[in-house]
Parts: sequence; C-alpha cells; structure tokens
Amino acid sequence: MGLGSWESSLWALRWRAFCANKRAFYSLWVFVILFVMSLFAGFIANDKPLFIYKDSKAYFPIFVSYPEKVFGGDFDTEANYNDPDVKKLLKNAFVLHAPIPYRYDTIVMDLDSPAPTSPDSKHILGTDDQARDVAARLIYGYRVSILFGLLLSIFSVIIGVSVGALQGYYGGLFDLFGQRFIEIWSGVPILFLLIVISSFLAPNFWWILALVLVFSWMGLAGVVRAEFLRGRNMDYIKASRALGALDTRIIFYHILPNALVATITYIPFIMAGSIATLVSLDFLGFGMPVGSASLGELLNQGKNNLSSPHLAIVGFLSVSLLLSVLVFIGEGVRDAFDTGPK
Repeated sequence: MGLGSWESSLWALRWRAFCANKRAFYSLWVFVILFVMSLFAGFIANDKPLFIYKDSKAYFPIFVSYPEKVFGGDFDTEANYNDPDVKKLLKNAFVLHAPIPYRYDTIVMDLDSPAPTSPDSKHILGTDDQARDVAARLIYGYRVSILFGLLLSIFSVIIGVSVGALQGYYGGLFDLFGQRFIEIWSGVPILFLLIVISSFLAPNFWWILALVLVFSWMGLAGVVRAEFLRGRNMDYIKASRALGALDTRIIFYHILPNALVATITYIPFIMAGSIATLVSLDFLGFGMPVGSASLGELLNQGKNNLSSPHLAIVGFLSVSLLLSVLVFIGEGVRDAFDTGPK
C-alpha cells in the first residue's frame, strides 16, 4: 500500500470513528444547518421583497435599491415596502416576500400591544423591547457569531502553529524568551482588558476580532511546540538534516503534518470559546455596535425584561445550542483522531 493510500485509509478510519459518535455526528449536522441558514439570512429574514413582477417587468429589491417612483409612487427615495402606500402600489403585482418579512433592525410598527410582545403567528419568537422581530435578530446573530468564531479559529491556527513551530524547532533562546512572553501574556485578564479597550474605542466586528485574536493563539502554540520538540530529535529528522534538507522542508513536510493532527482537535473548542467571549462582551455592552444583531444583546434583553420571559428563554437556548454542538463536535474529532496508530 502506498503512502497516499495509507493516509487516505487513515482519514477514512477517523471519519468512520467520528460518525460512530452519534452525538458528534448529529451535532455536526445541526451546526451545518445553523451556518447555512445564517449565511442566507438575507433571504430568510428581510423587510425587502425577494422578487417583484409588475407591469411585465421583474424587480429584485433584495439586490437592487428601487426608488418609489419605479412602482408609481411620488418619491425618488428608496421604496419602503412596509409602508401602506407602497403596499397599495404593489397590490396587483406579484410579490415574493422572505419567510420572515423583517430584518434584524426593522422596527415593527403594527404591533397589537406595546413591545416586547410574546410569540404569536406573526412573530414566532415574539418581539424585543424595541419592537424588532426576535427570530430575524436570532438568525442574523447566529451569522455574526459563527463567522466570528470561524475567522478567529483560522487566524489563531495560523499564528499559534507558526509561533509553536518556530519555538519547538529552533529551541534555545528563541524558545526560552517565547515561553516567558506567553506565560506573562496568558496571565493578562482578557475580558477585563477587552472591556477597558472597548470603553474608549468604537467597537466593531473587526476590532473585537483583532483584540480576541491577540490572546486566542497561545493554547495552540504550546501544543505545536511540544510536537516539534519531540519530532526534531527523531532519527528520520536527523537523517534529513544530514542529507542537507532545508529547514523549511523539514518543518513543512516532515514535522508539521503530525502537529496539525493535534491542532485540528482544538479548533471546535477555540470556536466555542471565542463565541462565548463575544456573547459576554455583547451582554455587558462592550461588544458589537448598538443595534447590531447579537446573541449577547438578546440575553441582555431577557435580563432587562423579566416580564417577557420569551426573550430570556430564546437567548439562553440559542447560545446553549450553538456552544453545545461545538463542544460535542470537538469531542468527536478528538476521539476520532485518537483512533489512529499510536
């Protein structure tokens, strides 16, 4: 059996081991569904119609901004499709709305009672205290949280693997000073530091991502460093050096693949931790800009509106579901990679 076939069979064995863990396998499907649904949030929850066919012409308001005059109105500004006058203009047209006809920031003006309102047939998860549809905010909030976790995981892997590989392969003073820096830096209370920085910087998605990334790579660096410290002293590595192999070839071709195996098992847990950090910052009011779709802001709404328990229930269940499936996936990946030859 060739090397490629052996590697293929090993990955197939790990995949079968992962699928055998039913909790992890179903959690993966739940995560994929949540991720795909959040990516297409604009098609699921939007106050603009997906498609309009009027007077033998097709319009796509979800992609193009149309002035009200296009539909026979009086204004050159973009049509407000929730305005009763615009609805009258489109009365005889074919209009395809999103399943949830509200965006995360749409103010619902025709509520039967003061906001927040309980779930009903029109708002399946109710509305919050600013008369915004909770289901729409939840879908957009999932998109922000999942993309934040994915991007942070990717950048954390790049930085953590790079630092750990250099420390473990070259050792010496580079490793010594690197370890002392990591020990000091890891002792900094990340949440308090983020709160302090967020108090004088205008918070946004990229600022929060950069601030959390400054701390999130250190756990991976230690794992990769240990793999490189062990691998650099193996006989085949010494033989490669004796034959004149370049350090870059030894690092990327011989040692790094083994280190990545340990790294992959950490990714779901990094995602769960990063999402929990974002939720915490949003809950405390130091996260995403005011009005953004956020799971933490939804939890904060539940805390501030105890007379409307649906807000707290939806917030708690949504965060618990996302973090739980990531942890279950991480456990399944960890067990699957333990299946390989020792």
